[in-house]
Amino acid sequence: MRPALLSLVWLLSAGAASAAGPARTEPAAERMLAAQTASGGWPKHLAGRAIVYDRPFDATAQAALDAADRVDDATIDNDATTREIRWLAAAWATTGNAAYRDAARRGVDYLLDAQYPNGGWPQFHPDRSGYRAQVTFNDDAIVHVVELLQDIAEAKGPLSALTPERGAQAAEAVGRALALILDVQVVLDGAPTVWAAQYDPDTLQPATARSYELPSLASAESASIVRLLLRQPTPSPRLVAAVDAAEIWFRAHGLADLAFERSGRGATADGHLRTRPGATLWARFYELERQQPLLVDRGGVVVPALDAMSRERRGGYAWYGTWPQRLLDRDLPAWRARHGLPPAPPHAVR
Repeated sequence: MRPALLSLVWLLSAGAASAAGPARTEPAAERMLAAQTASGGWPKHLAGRAIVYDRPFDATAQAALDAADRVDDATIDNDATTREIRWLAAAWATTGNAAYRDAARRGVDYLLDAQYPNGGWPQFHPDRSGYRAQVTFNDDAIVHVVELLQDIAEAKGPLSALTPERGAQAAEAVGRALALILDVQVVLDGAPTVWAAQYDPDTLQPATARSYELPSLASAESASIVRLLLRQPTPSPRLVAAVDAAEIWFRAHGLADLAFERSGRGATADGHLRTRPGATLWARFYELERQQPLLVDRGGVVVPALDAMSRERRGGYAWYGTWPQRLLDRDLPAWRARHGLPPAPPHAVR
């Protein structure tokens, strides 16, 4: 179905539901309405705990929402704001409750307002204190924002209800974000590599976040960035070159015959590297100087090996993973075939 017609279907179905009687409600959506901040975004925590919507807020959480001095701690970290916008748009489509559509639209406006002129987003807005101001790809924060805005621009699914009023602005924001992504691909020794997890908003140089998240190349976030680039309908020569360079880097920096194993949960969690013939692993971070795995304990202490790290950090963070594997095995070959692009450069194959 064409995007414009799809939008009309959503709007007509919602209008019919509204005309039939009082607006229907959906429990999780109602809680999202209550949690939306003054700026239009959503927090990731409430009363010191991760916010959840699948059950009623307890008394402590409700008191935090009702506080006259409630802090506006809206963020794009940990799926916050993008998750709520998607949910509310879907709830509007099924219930016809205009409050859900309006809240989703306010959320989109929050994202548009929070975008830097350079095309990036801070982790938090309006509170940009400390590393909250950094252009943040960590945990795919910016990727989730761009995906959502692109869905609006392309009138995909329930988000198509927002396309008539916000589609053009969303498309413009996506264009600026993609330009930034190509600009900040890290170049070392004259060769483009992958991306950092966060960048200084002024200099656009890789930056430190938490003490154990030093300026570095970030393999997990870079894999998600590449998938976002693969989504673009008409890849430019510059975009293709960026993807080629990332593929070269991923293939060159996989760790052969290793696996990362975690055990326990909470305070008992632990993690270790194990030998596993035929497996490939990537470190979460690679140092900028030698492009070797970077392991950092609390306090910013660089350690030589995972077993030298404190147990709390060893088991409480994803230091290794297989994030680029499906990208290399399936996504990239399919993308090249779809666009009639040549195979990966020969020197990209190990």
